Amino acid sequence: MRTDEFSRLWSAAVVSRLGDALRNAALPLLAVGLTDSPLLVSLVTAAGYVPWILFGLLGGVVADRVDQRRAMWTVDAVRGALVAAFAVAVWLDQAGIVLLLGLAFALTCLQTLFDNAATALLPSVVPADGIGRANARLMTGQVVAGTFLGAPLVPVLIGVSAALPFGVDAVTYMIAAGLVASIRIPAPGRAARPAGRTLRRDIAEGIRVLWQDRVLRALCAANTLANTGVGALVATLVLHVTGWLHAGHGGYAAVLTAYGVGSALGGVAAGRISARLGRTRVLASGLVLQTVLLVVLGSTRSLPVAITVMAVYGGCGMLWNVNHATLVQERSPAALLGRISAANRTTSIAGAPLGALLGGAAAAAWGLNTPALLAAGFFGCAAVALIPGLGSHSGEESISLELQPARRGVD
Repeated sequence: MRTDEFSRLWSAAVVSRLGDALRNAALPLLAVGLTDSPLLVSLVTAAGYVPWILFGLLGGVVADRVDQRRAMWTVDAVRGALVAAFAVAVWLDQAGIVLLLGLAFALTCLQTLFDNAATALLPSVVPADGIGRANARLMTGQVVAGTFLGAPLVPVLIGVSAALPFGVDAVTYMIAAGLVASIRIPAPGRAARPAGRTLRRDIAEGIRVLWQDRVLRALCAANTLANTGVGALVATLVLHVTGWLHAGHGGYAAVLTAYGVGSALGGVAAGRISARLGRTRVLASGLVLQTVLLVVLGSTRSLPVAITVMAVYGGCGMLWNVNHATLVQERSPAALLGRISAANRTTSIAGAPLGALLGGAAAAAWGLNTPALLAAGFFGCAAVALIPGLGSHSGEESISLELQPARRGVD
C-alpha cells in the first residue's frame, strides 16, 4: 500500500464526511425554520436521492473517461464554493427554501461523479490485496467523523450562527480538495474511444458487464433489496422508538448512538472477520443475521433490547459495505469500474425512497413496529438474491483465482 498517498485519501474522506454530517444535520433544521410545509421539508431529503436516479449512470461514464483524482478535487472545490456562497446567504438572511433545495440538488449531482471516481481511484492507490483493508479504514473513519464528531457539533455551531455549519462544511471541502490534489499517482492510461462512441453506449456497456457477471449481478440485486429495507426502517425509526417503545427523544438518541458504535466496531473488525470467513460468507451470513435482528426489533418493546439490536445491526451493515465495495472493485475491469459502480449505486439508492414510502404506509396501516418487520422481509429476500452469486464458492481462495485477471495493483 502506498501509505502516504492512502493517508491523504483517507484524511480527505474523513474531513469531507465531517463537513457532510454538519450540513446534513443543519439543512433540515434550517428548512423547518423557513417553512411549515411538511412537503417542502421532505423535498430537502428527496433532493439527495433524485440526482442519483437521474445522473448516477452518467457520473460513472465520466469517472471512467477522466483522471479520477483530478475529477475528485475539482468537484470538491466546486462544492466548497457553492456551500460557502450558501453560508453567506444564510448569514445575510437571504436563504429561502428554493435556494436550499437548489443547493441540496446541486451537491448531490456533483456527488454522483465524486463517489464513482473515488471508487475507481482506490485500486490505483492500494495494491490488490489491500483493497479490503483500505475500504474498512475509509468507512470506519467516515463513521467516526460523521457520528461522533459531526453530529455533536451541530447544536454548538448553530447556537453561534445558523450559517456556521455551512461555513465549516465549505472549509472541509476545500481541505479535502487540497489533500486529493496532493496525491501523486500516474494519470490513468485511457484507450482511444472508437469513433461514434456515445454516452448511451458507454452506459449500456457498464450495465451489460454487471449483468453478465454472476457475482456482480447478485450483489447488485441483494444491495437494492437490502437498501429498500433500510429506507423503510430509517424513515420510521424515530416513530418506532418514540411511539412503539415509548422511549422518547433520549431513547432515539441512544438507538442512533448504538448504531454508530456498532458500525465503527464492525469497520475495525472487518479485516479479521473477512480473512477468517471469506467475503461471500460474511455477506450471506450478515444478511441472515440482520433479518433476524429486524424481526426482534419489530417484536420487542424493550429499549435495551432495541439498543443491542441496533448496535449489532450497525456492525453487520459495515461488514456488508466493506465487503460489497471490495468485491465490486476486485471483479470489475479497471476501464469499467466507474460505470459498474454507478449502475450498482443507482439501483440501490433508488430502493431507499421506495422503502421509505412503503415503511410509512405500513406504519400508518398496521402499526409503528411493522416497518421493521417489512425491512426484515426485504433483507430476507436480499439473502435469497445473493445465493446465485455464491455458486459453488466455499471459500475465498476459489474466488481469488477467478478474480485474478481483473485485479489491479501498484508495485
